[in-house]
Amino acid sequence: MRTNNKIVDRENIQKLVRQLKNKNKTIVFTNGCFDILHVGHVVLLEKARSQGDELILGLNTDESVQRLKGDKRPINFQDERARVLAGLEAVSYVTFFSEDTPAELIQEIVPDILVKGGDYELNEIVGRETVEENGGQVITIPLVKGRSTSNLINKIKQNF
Repeated sequence: MRTNNKIVDRENIQKLVRQLKNKNKTIVFTNGCFDILHVGHVVLLEKARSQGDELILGLNTDESVQRLKGDKRPINFQDERARVLAGLEAVSYVTFFSEDTPAELIQEIVPDILVKGGDYELNEIVGRETVEENGGQVITIPLVKGRSTSNLINKIKQNF
């Protein structure tokens, strides 16, 4: 499947999820900025995908990243981030959300499994209630130690 075909707009993601659920596919969801892709991201996405049949990645828009991370972020624009993520085997589909949290998107698609990194406590995970109230499961995956976008940015700054 071409990477462009894996990027689905917000209006069509609900329709796609309904089709997948009608085929008894287990839908896994995770989200984030994924500004500079690193090994920690890849490990998280591979482990998330292993929890079900299809992994949908909710990607913060550029405006959302700026509000969360500051005016100098994102480093990479949303269309570029989406294309790189769509190129990963673990990622089934990428869709965008412009809100500060993915709560609305999670309510729209109601995944079977919600995955976040181990830096979150279960009670801090946005969308947990929606998923659990609908019989789903929330899972945290341990982070790869020392690997983060912020660490990469700091390393680059120190070397130039």
